[in-house]
Amino acid sequence: MAGSAAEPFVEAFDELTSDASTPAWVQSMRRAAFERFGTLGFPTTKNEDWHFTSVSPIADHDYVFLAAKSGDVGRDELAPFTFGATGWYTMVFVNGRFAPELSDIAKLPNGVKVWDLASAWTKVPDVVDRVGKLATYDNQAFTALNTAFMLDGGVVQIAKDTEVDRPIHLVFVTDATAAKGMMHPRNLILVGKHAKATVIESFVSTTDAVYLTNAVTEVSVGEGATLQHYKMQRESARAFHVGTIEASQARDSHYISFSLATGAALSRTNVYTTLDGEGSGATLNGLYMANGEQHVDHQTQIIHAQPNCFSREMYKGVLDGRSHGVFNGKVYVHPMAQKTDGKQTNNNLLLSETAHVDTKPQLEIFADDVKCTHGATVGQIDQTALFYLKSRGIESALARRLLTYAFAAGVLETIEVNEVREALEKMTLERFV
Repeated sequence: MAGSAAEPFVEAFDELTSDASTPAWVQSMRRAAFERFGTLGFPTTKNEDWHFTSVSPIADHDYVFLAAKSGDVGRDELAPFTFGATGWYTMVFVNGRFAPELSDIAKLPNGVKVWDLASAWTKVPDVVDRVGKLATYDNQAFTALNTAFMLDGGVVQIAKDTEVDRPIHLVFVTDATAAKGMMHPRNLILVGKHAKATVIESFVSTTDAVYLTNAVTEVSVGEGATLQHYKMQRESARAFHVGTIEASQARDSHYISFSLATGAALSRTNVYTTLDGEGSGATLNGLYMANGEQHVDHQTQIIHAQPNCFSREMYKGVLDGRSHGVFNGKVYVHPMAQKTDGKQTNNNLLLSETAHVDTKPQLEIFADDVKCTHGATVGQIDQTALFYLKSRGIESALARRLLTYAFAAGVLETIEVNEVREALEKMTLERFV
């Protein structure tokens, strides 16, 4: 039997696992994960990785699992979250379930295949058998909970030598019918040898309801392949969001990640990648912006497991009101990972006296021929620059907005998709009016 932590979820879990149409191996994985979650329980601040983030606001709620399709979202309501782009390959999920009527995947190019996970179990079992092998739940409570309740999500497969001409956009939208609900999207992205692709995940809301999104994305980047992977978290201001990305990289691959977090009352984003092939590289960037009472947490982990690999990481935070930001970044270099070249930076801008941030960049190096640096800064708006702008006739509020934008622009300009970069630049300018 599962432990006490799982008790509030037992009824929903029993209902989910009573579905005879789900393959036996999936049900077995769910049960094992549910047992493990019961043992682990929700993490506490005694856990080093959660020292600055209490999940009590999440754990103290009772949630309804949204197994059936629900919600009524129109294309007009999706428009604010599509970056004004046209022609992208788009999969839309409403309240955690695939919505084909809102999606645009009818004309995929050769070498690109996508499925919704709920049907992929039976349609392509040889593809989705990777689920659970890239993101493990032995010591990760939220991944265990996701695995226990995984029902739907996006499965993306890029064949070898395929260069996808436009982004693939997975949109997870929540509306008012999801109030007090929980959703556990599970995504799988497989990029073949020498392929190139861009995948964007957006978690958005048309409501201000309280709900939980607990998402897990597993990524495999093949030999010599390049994946640009963007995650946009713009949930309801009263929602809770936990998202975990785990990537595995083969020889000479490049994984490029960008994480945006501006929504949710409490959010946590984990980005983990393992450089498991010689000559591979990882670029992890992100921007978090919070105000009011928001709490936003990012944890990254880059494991250098092979020699001659590089990693670059830059996260920036803009915090106002009584918000709390957390950054915990770890670069781990195995003994055999000689010639490692790694750089990690976290910069934070506090716009109020009551906003605060806890930052902890870390290096754990067990090889002797490496070049690794890390650093973090926390500061307020440069008063000299502010005075200069005001002396040129720019009123104070606009000057602060421009300086805030200039701070964030350093990481926004790393985004290579024009529509995304321009939309986020506009959002940054407008957020702290």
